[in-house]
Amino acid sequence: MDGILNVYKEKGFTSHDVVAKLRGILKMRRIGHTGTLDPDAEGVLPVCLGKATKLCELLTDKEKAYRAVMKLGVVTDTQDMSGTVLEEKTVAVTEEDVLLAIRSFVGEYDQIPPMYSALKVNGKKLYELARAGQVIERKPRRIRIVSITVEEINLPFVTMTVACSKGTYIRTLCHDIGQKLGCGASMDQLLRMKSGQFYLEDSLTLSEISRRVEENTLDECLIHPDALFTHYPALTVKASGEKLLYNGNPMPKEMLDGIEGAPENGEMVRIYDLKGEFIGIYCFQAERQWYRPKTMFLG
Repeated sequence: MDGILNVYKEKGFTSHDVVAKLRGILKMRRIGHTGTLDPDAEGVLPVCLGKATKLCELLTDKEKAYRAVMKLGVVTDTQDMSGTVLEEKTVAVTEEDVLLAIRSFVGEYDQIPPMYSALKVNGKKLYELARAGQVIERKPRRIRIVSITVEEINLPFVTMTVACSKGTYIRTLCHDIGQKLGCGASMDQLLRMKSGQFYLEDSLTLSEISRRVEENTLDECLIHPDALFTHYPALTVKASGEKLLYNGNPMPKEMLDGIEGAPENGEMVRIYDLKGEFIGIYCFQAERQWYRPKTMFLG
């Protein structure tokens, strides 16, 4: 089974829990997720199966969208409401104050990752250090908030939808908004609505996946790796080039069918064998007049 499943991660599970449960449901080991969701968070978690695990890093890089509920007036050690309360303040801000503060975060800004995160420093995950009572300096990371739509303000709660770049911590965004308002804030709820090309309305819970396995209908929901690259031209190897292709070698353009015009340096393409099997993503190198493999899906 090779492809991507759009899984709905339910509250209470870690992303690793989802992978472990899928290994049991699908009776296979080669499974990887594409971006950690906190245990209390819910929503879209693309999971790669078999050969598609080579896409994990690529899919993690995609833009995300979340619906978050922020609670003003509370600061916790985890930056969400599951943590220990460090500070409580009266919320003496207006709705206009809230809107202005939120809008100021749209665009790029340097975000300091939270201590309770899976980032590693000197081989140790930050949350492991945090649980041991250590707080260390973290380097800020440049992230991008594409947009924030405020859906409801019912102080001290604010519901908003955030589109953002990879590596963005929504609970840290909530914390930073609270700091700007002077009253503090923590994330109360989080739902991931989109991860790259995967949307909430198409996601499946673990129980739905289990049911489909029993009914033998899971293939209908499995997304083949090449479906993620339809924006790249498709080329087919000629018989003279099959040996080179299967050995993972660069492919001279004269050994490929489907090339239109003169390829540009750096142009990405999908390459298939004569049986129509997707082999991988290749990049054209004008100097050598060949396509070099970027990601292979053989084996």
